[in-house]
Amino acid sequence: MKTLLIVDDEQDTLDYLSYVLPKRGYEVVAVDNGFDALQIIRERQIDLVLSDIAMPDMDGYDLYSQIRNFDDTIPIIMMTGFGYDPNHVLVKAKKDGLHDIIFKPFEIDDLVHVIKKALEGTKKEKI
Repeated sequence: MKTLLIVDDEQDTLDYLSYVLPKRGYEVVAVDNGFDALQIIRERQIDLVLSDIAMPDMDGYDLYSQIRNFDDTIPIIMMTGFGYDPNHVLVKAKKDGLHDIIFKPFEIDDLVHVIKKALEGTKKEKI
C-alpha cells in the first residue's frame, strides 16, 4: 500500500481526503502545516506528497523546495483553489520539476488519476 502525505491548512480538505483515499487503496498521513510534513518525511517512508500552495508559515513552494533538498525522488502534487497562485508559486515549482497540479475543487476520480500517474512515474525497473 502506498503512503500519501496530505498537507493542507484546511481541516475539511484533510478530513475528506483522509476518508476517501484509503477507500481507493492508499494509506494517508494528514498534517496541517509544512513543518509537520517535513518531520514526517524524515521519519518514515512517504510515496507521494499532496500539498496545498496557500498555507500560513510555510507555503507550498517552500515545502516543495525543502522536500526536494531532502529527497528529490518523492513525487509532489500541489493543490490550489480556483487558480490562486500567490507569488507565482506554480511557475517556480514547474521550472524546478513539480510533478503535477490539481485545482480545487476537484473530483476525487481526477485526483486519483493524477496520483496514480505520479506514482507510476516513480517505479524503478528491477535488474
